[in-house]
Amino acid sequence: MQKQINIKNKRAQFDFELLDKYTAGIVLAGTEIKSLRLGKASLSQSFCEFNDKRELFVINMQIDEYSHGGYYNHKPKAERKLLLNKRELKKLHKEVSTAGLTIVPLNAFINDKGLAKINIALARGKKQYDKRETIKDRDNKRNLDRIKKSYR
Repeated sequence: MQKQINIKNKRAQFDFELLDKYTAGIVLAGTEIKSLRLGKASLSQSFCEFNDKRELFVINMQIDEYSHGGYYNHKPKAERKLLLNKRELKKLHKEVSTAGLTIVPLNAFINDKGLAKINIALARGKKQYDKRETIKDRDNKRNLDRIKKSYR
């Protein structure tokens, strides 16, 4: 049995307020999927953007070169097309263009059929005071859990 591949973007929930989540397919070349199956990818600093044909692409997604790729290896930071329904693409394009929202990738994974998928979210950027509030809530929860554990 193959191990589960789940590459996460840990900064996404801290930097953005996530509004709506989608699961999209991702178009990859042969060496890209092999490298992804080995877990050699990163979603930090990546974002999604529409091109002039209203196709959705993930930008700055790092997939390291495959070690046995040779001459036919891929570029590590190439733009990669995302596959969604036309209705979902139209809704996302409308939200991004009118409301000033952005689309951020949350995690990349391999599904049961062996296909590469990526979870994306429609998000609004957090202000600095929202980030401080998030840190404060996390610290309070950690202290509360520590106190509960000592009473057990």
